Amino acid sequence: MIDDINLDARQRMEKSILALRGQFTKIRTGRAHPSLLDSIMVPYYGAPTPLKQLANVIAEDSRTLALTLFDKSSSQAVEKAIMQSDLGLNPMSAGTVIRIPMPALTEDRRKSLIKVVRGEAEQGRVAVRNIRRDANSDIKELLKEKEISEDDGRRGEEAIQKTTDEFVKQIDEILVAKEHELMEV
Repeated sequence: MIDDINLDARQRMEKSILALRGQFTKIRTGRAHPSLLDSIMVPYYGAPTPLKQLANVIAEDSRTLALTLFDKSSSQAVEKAIMQSDLGLNPMSAGTVIRIPMPALTEDRRKSLIKVVRGEAEQGRVAVRNIRRDANSDIKELLKEKEISEDDGRRGEEAIQKTTDEFVKQIDEILVAKEHELMEV
């Protein structure tokens, strides 16, 4: 039973790490990366549609994204959606291809992005700790119902703490890598 609780906690913590990585890919580092535009929704025939369903997004070089539209008539809506996003990008249209140059990051912008990254990392740590709390309460419930011994309960809590420490360390490593990426560009 304790192994099941620990396994469930581990799987949930892995999902938290994946969510954190997803949040970090949305934070712009000055490099062109297609996933940067994943969160943009474009009004297409009256329905909000993800940009990646309307265009093929590629990185032409380290500073330019290129969108090849599937439907040329959606060009203006796509441009408008990109400009209205909080990414600070200015697209340039050339027929069915829209190029988006990545502006260089200023020192102030880098520092503010690092604050955002640290906040996201802290939210990831909180999520992992909440999972630990849930797992520990499951173990305490088993103890209360006398389904496991106190020694097993203590060993289970220690195993969950070890798992928590492992995932918090992963979050810290991801944070350091992202901060380095932001400062080097």
